[in-house]
Amino acid sequence: MSQGLNRATSGLETGKFAELRSKVNDLLYNEMLPFEKENGLTHETRFEREQLEEWWKRSRELGIYGCNLPEQFGGLGLSIDQLCTLKEDATRSNAALYGCVLGENGGPMRIGYIITQATDEQNEEFFYPAARGERAGCFALSEPNAGSDAARIETRAVKDGDDYIINGHKRFITASRTADFAIVMCVTDPDAGYDGVTAFLVDAKSPGYRIEGHYLPMSGQHIDNDIILENVRVPARNILGGLGRGFKLGMERININRLLQCPTMLGHAQFALEQAVDYSNRRVQFKQPIANFQAIQHMLADMKTANFAAHSMIHAAAAKADRGENIRTEASMCKVFVAENAFQVADKAIQIHGATGMTKNHPVEWVFRRLRMFRVLTGSSEIQRNTIGKGIQKTWKKANPEAAQ
Repeated sequence: MSQGLNRATSGLETGKFAELRSKVNDLLYNEMLPFEKENGLTHETRFEREQLEEWWKRSRELGIYGCNLPEQFGGLGLSIDQLCTLKEDATRSNAALYGCVLGENGGPMRIGYIITQATDEQNEEFFYPAARGERAGCFALSEPNAGSDAARIETRAVKDGDDYIINGHKRFITASRTADFAIVMCVTDPDAGYDGVTAFLVDAKSPGYRIEGHYLPMSGQHIDNDIILENVRVPARNILGGLGRGFKLGMERININRLLQCPTMLGHAQFALEQAVDYSNRRVQFKQPIANFQAIQHMLADMKTANFAAHSMIHAAAAKADRGENIRTEASMCKVFVAENAFQVADKAIQIHGATGMTKNHPVEWVFRRLRMFRVLTGSSEIQRNTIGKGIQKTWKKANPEAAQ
């Protein structure tokens, strides 16, 4: 099953998935981490396209890259539940290039279920090459005045013969610097509201398309840039999913993406916990490891409990998605709970490490910075609570139609 498809799936059989998971971890721990250490690469390295491509291709050679896609599109048809497991494994390794393993740097993970909405021609030109690690894409929705409120999109696409002319400014677009194309959300009918938004596949080499605004987030990663579109001519055949269906396409993608951010956060939190356990058993004070002190044990206990709760929520929501059910509320509950609790786990890891953990670029210090960002990324905690609250009201009104009038 691809991301977001509204049908049930069981994914790979247990034995085959175990083999795939083993290959993922072997690539991470026996190839990628030693390579990074040998070459002095960190999360704050500004990776160039050529460096990323090497790992895309290596992952593809091992049969990993594109595994999230449906079998009919060259993938392994993983379930959402299985994909969550692999994403947690990837970030738990703390490899700087972990995003290359499953294709989160503009590859198959950026495509997801959208490949099922594309025409044969679009798949041949854009998505199949991306699934093979030959091209990369990005998803361009956010703008200076449109973030959580996606209805405020101002980028316009105006029909001109068999083409559309696009003008606009997309902001904080992840993986845009190394992308060959972008899925750009544009307003095609200003009077149609949500039904007036259309998704276009835009080649990054198009005249008038340029990358600007290099932002350095608190994580120090070189991942976000702006896309400026000035009179970019795009053929009508590059409309993705149909005219006026862009908003729906984006929202379907966002619900699954919110859930899929959670195992990434959990992987970071699991790494922080492991670091804290190891450090507290090695750090000796008052003639004994600090792990023997009840204050430290209680922090470790809270960290492990939080991670277990997050893991349980994620896989319960993933199971529901795999049954083909709507997970809008569950995705938001997972996002707010995991984001806030994973950050608390990182905070406790800093506390246990003391001054060592506060040192710039210490592993737990970096994870702390990274996890703080997730309380904003892919919809802030406040937006998630709005979604959950509206869902509660909707359920009550449905159960009490007379009282709700």
